[in-house]
Amino acid sequence: MTLLDRSALAIGDDIAAGRMSSAEVCRAAIERAQAINNTLNAFNLIDADRALARAGEIDRRRAAGETLGPLAGVPVALKDNMCVRGMRTTASSRILENFIAPYDATVVQRLETAGAVIIGKTNCDEFAMGSSNENSAFGPVRNPWATDCTPGGSSGGSAASVAAQCVPLALGSDTGGSIRQPASFCGVSGLKPTYGRVSRYGLLAFASSLDQIGPFAHSAADCAAALSVLAGPDPCDSTAAHEPVPDYRAALTGDVRGLRVGVPRRFVTEGVDETVRRAFEEALATLQQSGATLVDIDLPHARYAIPVYYLVATAEASSNLARYDGVKYGHRSPAAKDQGLKAMYSRTRDEGFGAEVKRRIMLGTYVLSAGYYDAFYLKAQQVRTLLRRDYEQAFEQVDVVTMPTAPTPPFRLGEKTSDPLEMYLADVFTVSVNLVGLPGISIPCGFSGSLPIGFQLIGRMFDEATILRAADAYQRVTPWHTRAPELGG
Repeated sequence: MTLLDRSALAIGDDIAAGRMSSAEVCRAAIERAQAINNTLNAFNLIDADRALARAGEIDRRRAAGETLGPLAGVPVALKDNMCVRGMRTTASSRILENFIAPYDATVVQRLETAGAVIIGKTNCDEFAMGSSNENSAFGPVRNPWATDCTPGGSSGGSAASVAAQCVPLALGSDTGGSIRQPASFCGVSGLKPTYGRVSRYGLLAFASSLDQIGPFAHSAADCAAALSVLAGPDPCDSTAAHEPVPDYRAALTGDVRGLRVGVPRRFVTEGVDETVRRAFEEALATLQQSGATLVDIDLPHARYAIPVYYLVATAEASSNLARYDGVKYGHRSPAAKDQGLKAMYSRTRDEGFGAEVKRRIMLGTYVLSAGYYDAFYLKAQQVRTLLRRDYEQAFEQVDVVTMPTAPTPPFRLGEKTSDPLEMYLADVFTVSVNLVGLPGISIPCGFSGSLPIGFQLIGRMFDEATILRAADAYQRVTPWHTRAPELGG
């Protein structure tokens, strides 16, 4: 047993009780992250000085008898698209390679108010655009279970850092599955909250109607504790909802008797790997044995979710990434000096953005252009409404909807990079949740050989409590979330 192979809640309890110090836990986390980073490339930045100073402050406050927050002393990693004042924030892009954030994201403020210790920034697909973490300007992240495989994307570094026991808690962002799919591929729990449940202030935007910040942890219980800290309205974010924030930890009763679980069987059978299908069916059987009722449902428009997503998301990306032009911050091409403003824009963006980001900007600009807006973007928004209605009708019959998180186990690095469409299809079960704005959690449910498999539970808007209760109940009777990769360092 090490200081880091336990839950965030257990670590926090031990620090609060004086059984260990925040400083020794922080040192262990930093040393572990540094030891495995040459292998996994999970971190873009490890800020040891800032973290140790923060940990020392928490220890002094505890020694003085002050009341500590619920995550006091717990090491946390952040996806490198969230701003921390004075810390480099790159979105894994050359265009922001030397950008120092001038302010804290709201989630950073809330984590630190709760006592968490931020040890660094995790690698991700550039501007969160990808499903394998191979689009990072700083190289791919490797899966802790098999280093020749992807950890999933775009929040692969955050998922890998938790799976490799560098930190018990990490934050990612989910625009079309970027928390849930890496959670599945790395064998950890990953929660995408309802759109608006967690403030996006300080998150570098990809697609503003889809992005949502959420936690990675080993268990649903730790995800519940993190969400209790992160959730709530924010005057800095007009899209942050004013819905009451329940006590998520109190919702974890372990009881799912009578819970109605919707299974869209027609949607989840086609194109699903056999090992994933078996693990999913076994997870359904476990829920049923625990007292839940399985109900067959239909999501008739779900098969259109991928094309709808890649029209809506790219259109919003085209707009959001227009700000990176070399004028106010970020990279400016030295080659364009004295060549005029247009040349500076063009060269800066060509040098600063990677191939996938350019592809999405061009696609988004195309679908928003005159003569194509109605045929593509407007049509996609109309089908998005139909997807929302599908889920509304489903939730008239059931309490949660479940499906595999990904159609396959983790695939090899390089396996899908030459075929963007095949890569995009890796998100077939996750993108509709973002399009509709619902909460979803991925939890481990088995293995394909040595590679983890996950399934997801999807809830009504602002009903994270129910999916967390179901996920926690499942984890109380299964071992999958307790397993860790055998990784040196």
